[in-house]
Order: sequence, then C-alpha cells, then structure tokens
Amino acid sequence: MALREPPLAAAHDARGAQTTEFGGWAMPVEFDSIRTEHESVRESAGKFDVSHMGEIEVSGPDAAELLGRLTTNDVSAPDPGNAQYAMITDTEGTILDDTVIYRLPETHDADFLFVPNAGHDEEMEDRWTTHRDEWELDATVDNRTEEYAMFAVQGPDAVELVASAADDANATADADEPLADLGRFSATDATVADVDCLAARTGYTGEDGLELIVPWDGAEAVWEAFDCQPCGLGARDTLRIEAGFLLSGQDFHHEENPRNPFEADVGFAVDLDTEFVGRDALAQVAEPGPDERFVGFELETRGVPRHGYDITDSEGTTIGTVTSGTMSPTLSTPVGMGYVPTEYAEPGTAVSVRVRGEPKEARTRALPFLER
Repeated sequence: MALREPPLAAAHDARGAQTTEFGGWAMPVEFDSIRTEHESVRESAGKFDVSHMGEIEVSGPDAAELLGRLTTNDVSAPDPGNAQYAMITDTEGTILDDTVIYRLPETHDADFLFVPNAGHDEEMEDRWTTHRDEWELDATVDNRTEEYAMFAVQGPDAVELVASAADDANATADADEPLADLGRFSATDATVADVDCLAARTGYTGEDGLELIVPWDGAEAVWEAFDCQPCGLGARDTLRIEAGFLLSGQDFHHEENPRNPFEADVGFAVDLDTEFVGRDALAQVAEPGPDERFVGFELETRGVPRHGYDITDSEGTTIGTVTSGTMSPTLSTPVGMGYVPTEYAEPGTAVSVRVRGEPKEARTRALPFLER
C-alpha cells in the first residue's frame, strides 16, 4: 500500500529532508542533524511538520456524550477554546490510543476535534461511528485528517515567533485573546500568512510552544512564515523522551504491549466519576494500583538503551523491557523508559539494562528527565 504523504512532501524533499515511514505516512525524520534540530528547540525554536497526526471532528447534540463515553477524561470540563488530554481504552481498560481533545471555539461549525496518533484516524473514525450507531446518539463524525496539515513550533522563542507571524498578517482580529497570552492547553483562532488556523498552546517536546492546525492548501504559506530550524521525527523523539512523554505504538501497544493508564503513569487522564468504555475495569486497578509501572532510568555505564532491550535486576533476572531509549542530547547521558514491577519503580532503585548482551548498571528515576 502506498504511503500517505503530507502536503509539504515535495517541499521537504527539496529542502533535503530524509524521510521515513511512520504510521503509514512518509514523514521527514531529519533535515540537518538530530542534534542540531534538538538543540534548536531547547535553545531557541524549531518547527515540525506533524501532519501525520489525525484530526476528527465531532458535532451535534450528543457530541459530548459520544466523546465522553469513548475517552477516559471528563469531556464536559473544558470550556470552548480549551483542550484536554485523554486515553482511549477498550472494555478491559487497555489503552488503544492517547489523544488531545479540543473543545473548539464557538466560531467553528464543529463542537469538538480530537487528534488520534498517526495511522489511527480510520480506526478511530470507525470506532466512533460504530458506537454512535449502537448507542443511537445524534452526532456527526468527520475524519478531516487529509484536509488539515498540522505543525508544531516549539522552543523558548516559539510563542513569540508564532505571535509575531500572526501579528504581521494583522491576523488575530477574530481571536479570543492574543497568541502570546494564550494559556496552557488553550486554543484560539489565528491567521498566519493569510491562512486561518487553529492555534493551541500544546506540544510534545517539553518546551513552550504552539501547535497549529492548518487547511491543507494553506500549509506551505504557514510553514514558510516561521523562520526557524525545520525539525524531523528524529529530534521529536529525543525531545519527547527527555520530557518523559509516551509514544503510541512503542511505549504502549494494544496487542504487542497492552497497558492500562495506571501502568503507563497517565492515571491523571482518567476520571472514574464519568462513564466510559473501560471504566469498570480501571476502577478495579485504581485502588490496589497496578503490578507494574512505567519508569525512567539512567545508565551509569557506557551504552545506549534501545527499544526492546531487557531490564534486569542486580542478579540478571529479566524484570522488564525498554520501550524507549536514547543518548540524551541535552543531558549527555543515556536514558530510557520502560515497565518494571512496582517494587522496582521507586526512584533510585538499582537495575541493569542489557545492551547488546552486556549488562549496564542503571538507576530508576522520576520522569521527566528534563524539567523546563
């Protein structure tokens, strides 16, 4: 099957980007070097094309009820113009995906927009429409993934950079508040390079910044409006590991590594006072707590932990598996994440990671690795 391509595929190719397959999409993985791109985000600003992320709009009288029954958080809590992080679980409480739900500003025709991970949009569209019909709810589900591009501008200078680009176009006249004053997990209308966008104070790098959802035919104009380092998925991965963020399909996978939100350390995104698919199963886990937990660790000897490596106790018995790992460009130390039995989860616990067959001493530590 042919890979899906973002609207800027030709522009990225002309810029010399290397591409990779991710979630069924051909996406830029590196423009210059992972370190250069990573450091730009930590020190100033970088821009990412994340158009492989899904965008599904939900509207109608029962839109909130449909979203509320299919996600773990209290979808009634956000006001228009606010966003919320939530998990999507099955009846066993196993994570199918994680998502950000936007309660759209009242200027929009749709009520909600949620963002599944790359390659999950069609699965989630089917899940939403199937349950809507089964529950006889009055809601419209519209998969807009191939109508919207999505960009992330991240770094200490990112908000000012985006706000300046919007101001240059005299573009925030219809916005509820200036972009520079937008609160964390808030979203508003903005116009950049004469293109109307939804701008949100969200991100996936641990830095301040904005994410913009942009009409497909306006993507190039908006992308070119930001004069900063273009970044690929390689730097996005090292940045999100330093921030301790989960990656769908790698840090949890419904079939290959089934996990519930309490194991994955995202119990804050579960509201057991609401009714949703998987709620009863998760209530059974919440009180005693999970048997295993998602933790960070730092190697104390030379080596780089990678996905799939064994985590062992001091006697060499395998107790877990590395789900993500890298040599941290900012901290200059090898770090990783994975699941271990709860008795090993306390920060500072001595463990080992088997790197290419050789045990490497490590210690668990609290996430994130990098406080910003």
